[in-house]
Amino acid sequence: MDFQHPWLLLLLILIPLIFVWHRYFGQRWEAVIRISSTTFISGQLRKIGTQKSRILLASHLLIISLVILGLARPRLVDNLQETNVNVIDMMMVLDISSSMLADDFSPNRLEAVKRTASAFIDGRKEDRIGILVFAGESFIQCPLTIDKGILKSLVQQINVASKEHDGTAIGMAIANATNRLRNSEVNSRVMILLSDGSNNAGEIDPKTAADLASQYGIRIYTIGAGTNQSYTRIPGRGLIRNEIDEATLIHIAEKTGGKYFRAIDEKALATIYGEIDLLERSEIKIREFTQYKELYGWFLIPGFLLGLCMETFRRSVFRSKT
Repeated sequence: MDFQHPWLLLLLILIPLIFVWHRYFGQRWEAVIRISSTTFISGQLRKIGTQKSRILLASHLLIISLVILGLARPRLVDNLQETNVNVIDMMMVLDISSSMLADDFSPNRLEAVKRTASAFIDGRKEDRIGILVFAGESFIQCPLTIDKGILKSLVQQINVASKEHDGTAIGMAIANATNRLRNSEVNSRVMILLSDGSNNAGEIDPKTAADLASQYGIRIYTIGAGTNQSYTRIPGRGLIRNEIDEATLIHIAEKTGGKYFRAIDEKALATIYGEIDLLERSEIKIREFTQYKELYGWFLIPGFLLGLCMETFRRSVFRSKT
């Protein structure tokens, strides 16, 4: 609450001044009847007279206070904000083939991806995010949701594919993620595809799948995960060859208006997710409105009614003629 004319509140200083003046000097200006002694006036009558005088004084001071407060124009101030958020629908498409157990990331590629993906999800408060995992086949781990707690919990439950489903079906993964995004009503639809291998399974070629995603206006950011060494090691299985098909991942990104990144360690992977986070930052438009509710009537109207009542009482009950 504020006052449109706050300087008028200084007049409230008059209230104690009027009270002091009336207490010590005001009675000299009142109409009185001088008598030689108060012996013939009962104490009850004197008490009633004193009470009437105090009631009149208190009423006058209250009326003056209400009028001053009303003239100062008190009002309630309510700031309203209208926010428009450009929400993004996003599918995180993660490779879970057996090569993701390679220990060139600590403790392995998959665990590093899960940590960085969870940190990325934390920063996307308004967006709907889904998780799709793939190896020789693709599986929906979590549909599009704004519940980041459930999403992160499901990310932690991701494991490498079983032996019968092993492989790298990048084309099928893109096609299935596109199917999840194509009916979205939001303007921005994004896919983040992470893989450490080359397409060797599935019925759809990655480039064909990228063309399909492009037709639906879906932008794909691709990440190749793995060191630059020719070979890396899977604990308990020995050495495996690094087979990241960078040419295909670059083509997918360029075809859909996205960007390709290469992550050679977890720090680089975290940096990549941070860059994508900046590239796909939602626009928030805020318009602020100030609404005022005038309150002066709550003071002036009671002050007027109280003044009217007191004038009526003064002339009738108190029988004042002035």
